Amino acid sequence: MISNISTLVRPNILAMHGYSSARDEYQGKDGIFLDANESPYGLLNRYPDPYQRILKQKLSEIKSVATENIFVGNGSDEAIDLLFRIFCRPTIDKVISFTPGYGMYQVSANIQDVEYIAIPLTKSFQINTKLIEPYLSDTRVKIIFVCSPNNPTGNILDTHDIEWLLQNFNGIVVIDEAYIDFADTPSWISKINQHKNLVILQTLSKAWGLAAARVGMAFTNPDIIALLNKVKPPYNVSSINQKEAIKALEHKKETDIRINAIKQERSRLQYEISKIDSVKKIYPSQTNFLLIEIEHPNAVYERLISQKIIVRNQSKKIKNGLRITIGSPKENNRLLNALIAINDEKYSLTEYGLKSSPDSINRH
Repeated sequence: MISNISTLVRPNILAMHGYSSARDEYQGKDGIFLDANESPYGLLNRYPDPYQRILKQKLSEIKSVATENIFVGNGSDEAIDLLFRIFCRPTIDKVISFTPGYGMYQVSANIQDVEYIAIPLTKSFQINTKLIEPYLSDTRVKIIFVCSPNNPTGNILDTHDIEWLLQNFNGIVVIDEAYIDFADTPSWISKINQHKNLVILQTLSKAWGLAAARVGMAFTNPDIIALLNKVKPPYNVSSINQKEAIKALEHKKETDIRINAIKQERSRLQYEISKIDSVKKIYPSQTNFLLIEIEHPNAVYERLISQKIIVRNQSKKIKNGLRITIGSPKENNRLLNALIAINDEKYSLTEYGLKSSPDSINRH
């Protein structure tokens, strides 16, 4: 496990001075503000708090973590991008993640011109530590991204395997917990003081219903937080989005009720879908979606689209895989009725679409 984070940081990032905004130099709330070249008119004429202090205080109370351990970004994707900028030298360094998994890690690697190493998960979608061992001695491997609960598979990755990474990898371990609010297992946030190389990503987009507001968080030690603040844009989260996030956090009980409702619908949907003949498998889920294995996924996907029911076709990543987000009871009922109807139709499903069978033609 790494003891000095600065040894991993790009030298130019260590040497640079971050931008100092007007709100860095004066943090008071009252006064005649003539320092930031803002308009004196309008309801949204002032720049937002660049460090989201009130929002971080709310997060601190809910997540039981000190404010100095919190970074707030324009979605968790911003934190991913910044971690690349901080630790990975273009054309030199590398990152590791797992497949099937969240595709944005590879996109960010490609943007930054950083080599992306995709290590396949086991058949049960768990980490195979033996496949990682050869990379542990490579000092150019700077970050390992772990998505848990994993997208698109829906499962939690084994705690012992993640702990093994933290103990044996001399780089940054990023655990992406975008779906942790739907899981039965605890977050890794409580471990950030034990592991200096641990970064936890979370979001308000999923369980908190703020996908449009783009508010993501990173939880880690103050040294990495300082680096994130150093390289981020000065006003990266708007005042409007900060206010909406604060409002949501102040109504945690309502969010908890909605989470429980989604989990109940997840169980109901899992049970009902399991009765459909063409569905061969439903993978265990600790998220707000189900991954199913279904016969002729491309044809089923297109038929659902024709009924304005949009799911995610994952069959290129996972054989015969469709990913289904848990909707409202009404939306889920429409999905179930559509899947049952598709299953029961006298049609021949092909990878190229739906073709009427002779029995169907005779009936018409």
